[in-house]
Amino acid sequence: MLDVLDAHHAHATFFVTGANAARYPELVREILARGHEIGNHTATHSDLRVDGDLRAKLELRATDLALAGAAGIGTSLVRPPYSATTDAIDDAAWASMRRIGAEGRLVVLSDLDSQDWRRPGVAGIVANATPKDDRGAVVLMHDAGGDRSETVAALDELLPRLQASGWKFDTVSGATGVSAAVGKADPASRAGGWLLVGAVGLAGLLAAAMRWLLIVASAIAVLRTVLILVTTAVHVRRHRNRRRVRARAGVTVIVPAYNEEAGIEATIRSILASDHHPVWVIVVDDGSTDGTAEVVERFRSRRVQLIRQVNAGKPAALNTGLAAARTELVVMVDGDTVLEPGTVSAVIRPFADERVGAVSGNAKVGNRGGLLGRWQHIEYVIGFNLDRRMYDVLECMPTVPGAVGAFRRSAVLDLGGVPEDTLAEDTDLTMLLEQDGWRVVYEQEARAWTEAPATLGQLWKQRYRWCYGTLQAVWKHRGAVLRGGAAGRLGRRGIPYLVLFQVVLPMLAPLVDVAAVFGALAGDWTTALGYWLVFLLMQLVPGIIAFRLDGERLGPLWALPLQQFVYRQLMYLVVVQSVMTAFAGARLPWHKLERTGQNAPPQPVG
Repeated sequence: MLDVLDAHHAHATFFVTGANAARYPELVREILARGHEIGNHTATHSDLRVDGDLRAKLELRATDLALAGAAGIGTSLVRPPYSATTDAIDDAAWASMRRIGAEGRLVVLSDLDSQDWRRPGVAGIVANATPKDDRGAVVLMHDAGGDRSETVAALDELLPRLQASGWKFDTVSGATGVSAAVGKADPASRAGGWLLVGAVGLAGLLAAAMRWLLIVASAIAVLRTVLILVTTAVHVRRHRNRRRVRARAGVTVIVPAYNEEAGIEATIRSILASDHHPVWVIVVDDGSTDGTAEVVERFRSRRVQLIRQVNAGKPAALNTGLAAARTELVVMVDGDTVLEPGTVSAVIRPFADERVGAVSGNAKVGNRGGLLGRWQHIEYVIGFNLDRRMYDVLECMPTVPGAVGAFRRSAVLDLGGVPEDTLAEDTDLTMLLEQDGWRVVYEQEARAWTEAPATLGQLWKQRYRWCYGTLQAVWKHRGAVLRGGAAGRLGRRGIPYLVLFQVVLPMLAPLVDVAAVFGALAGDWTTALGYWLVFLLMQLVPGIIAFRLDGERLGPLWALPLQQFVYRQLMYLVVVQSVMTAFAGARLPWHKLERTGQNAPPQPVG
């Protein structure tokens, strides 16, 4: 448009929006450099006829700042959006123009509307923009809003035709004799304008980065879904053919306990009710301040042993239990865990393979009532039933959960016992075993019921510790990437998966929510909704498969869509805070969850 005007030595007034002026400041400066004039067209092309007084002032003032920041100018000329000729003025338009005029601004309307926005063709635009008499006229054309090739061609035809008839072309102020319509902006406006233009430029960079990050997040999410579904199918087939003989060896179940009075009795009774014999129980009371020890002492059974020690933390309690155990196979459970009768038998069956050093059980949420309980139930079923199947197939299990896991006692003692230098001792120990050449597998039939956090605050503390501890363990075992054998599989499969899908993806996943919100606000709500539904589907399909494989009812999955609005955001923030804490080099204390004893299985499976 500027090139055509220059070619025919014509000048025009460009009414620009503040948003575009801030986004393309160099174009504003070019318009002025070529001898043209700038007018105010509101910040966001808002309809001033229906806007309130405050909104109208903000729209015009924001454009003033954008022009001051882009080119250091101020203008008194205003063309209200959705206005054309004076014949179209109604009561609402007149009221808005009076408000504009009261601020010392000059409203500019057109005599001739080219209606180029309708794209009537070059001939139609030329006809609409040609004066019907020899009086002067303000002609309206558009240089934005889509494809303006017809407008450019029409202008290139109109200007020489009218110039040959004696017409001259100038800016609004130049043609009407209005003086000082455009001048220098005051220092305060220029300073504010620079900040505005800078912020818009930064937002543009962030928006471009967000688009790429959104693509990356989408690709990672799809990759994870495909990987889980494929490996799950492989695991189901392999599990049918896995060698699983009934072990006859004695088993010791070690229970580290700190203030577990509410649930320790149910834990011990469930162990003693095991269908595997013989089973011994060692409860290590790690300096409890409640009645935990007294509850354990009420069990008058030679199979239950209580060991008291000064509070030293869960890893130390486990090591005390390992030292006291006299069996090669040990099962470690939390003080709130309730085992099913067949759990001990199931969790030790994989030890028929002499290469297996540890077995991960299937932890399930016992207190699954309420929305928070259902959300955690969904997470446990999908995470344990699918993620651990995948780890088993890829031979890179990163964690045998503290809620239920079995170990070869000699293998753990050879490593120096349960490590105490991370907050995720279960992850740390599992990685140590694999670095030492042992296989770690998953046994889905070894079900154990655990009490999940009952409040968002407790959930935050638990997951913050888990995530931070996992980051500690990953960093500690980063050298496995360069090793061979089981350690190499952990380093080149398990650790990258943890980093990619449990750290990077949760930090990128909020972009999906942000994109959906911005899409809805921008009016493209159908695309935003579609994109969000695709992400939901990628969670729902694996969820249905996991629930079926685990023998669970599908009913709780109705809470999965609601999970996206609170629970998922909480998990994102946990990951972000954990990563920031890790980079800061801070150390976290042990967070002990409050127990209520509501961890009994609502409906035992199997």
